[in-house]
Amino acid sequence: MGPVLRRGMQGVEVEGLQQTLAGRGFRPGAIDGRFGPGTEAALIAFQRAHGLLPDGIVGPVTRAKLEGDGAVLPTDVTGRIDLELVSAMFPYTRLDSIARHLPVVLVALRQLALVDKPMVLMALATIRAETETFEPVDELPSRFNTSPGGHAFDLYDQRADLGNRGRPDGDRYKGRGFVQLTGRANYRRIGQMIGLADLLERNPERAALPGEAARVLAAFLASRRRPIKEALLEGDLGRARRLVNGGRHGLDRFSEAYRIGDALVQDEVWRCPAPAASGAYAAA
Repeated sequence: MGPVLRRGMQGVEVEGLQQTLAGRGFRPGAIDGRFGPGTEAALIAFQRAHGLLPDGIVGPVTRAKLEGDGAVLPTDVTGRIDLELVSAMFPYTRLDSIARHLPVVLVALRQLALVDKPMVLMALATIRAETETFEPVDELPSRFNTSPGGHAFDLYDQRADLGNRGRPDGDRYKGRGFVQLTGRANYRRIGQMIGLADLLERNPERAALPGEAARVLAAFLASRRRPIKEALLEGDLGRARRLVNGGRHGLDRFSEAYRIGDALVQDEVWRCPAPAASGAYAAA
């Protein structure tokens, strides 16, 4: 696997990238070994054409597509996610709760290949927004789900957009877990995604069990992976949060956790060799 390439780099690896892009019909301008705006624009066009995240960076997934290889997994950062790092993202949370539940969350993310930095931080920041305790929780009655004087979650009962069919669906399929899975249709869909067939729909309380809650979180994020990653690439944390929650609930906690994690999990960096004194590029 070759190095990660991005704008500002230079050397023989960049020259090879430029030649490959030009050969694939995405002309970067001069083939000069310098990763400038022309090379970046050509690379983004190539990524868009092949359904890749258009970040203008040659990582393992983009490189595999450029080289015609089969599908590869993105760079796995889950090995760097430990109690110390997550406790910094959750400054008000008991350490024993993080230690108890973090391993099952990481296992669930690995199972669905949500192992790259943006999606791992997205998962952890979502947990921070939904449940500061780092424990699966049940949604509580509020003015957004319960009418004045009504039974708990009656405003969910008739939510056909959630697949609910009337009382008692509102209460039965209220939000649960790390991601607050809500609505009969979502319980059915996510249950099928994680291999439970209709068990989650028939026994919705399972969504609050730690192992199931972690798998539900991973499946829910995986179903929105592309738009989430595009929002994160653009630095639009509000849009990324809305793709999960539909609103701004917990956005401050989400944003704080994501930014702390972003600073602590270092990006993979590789520098191309500088041009040799003769003007020829140094050997890779």
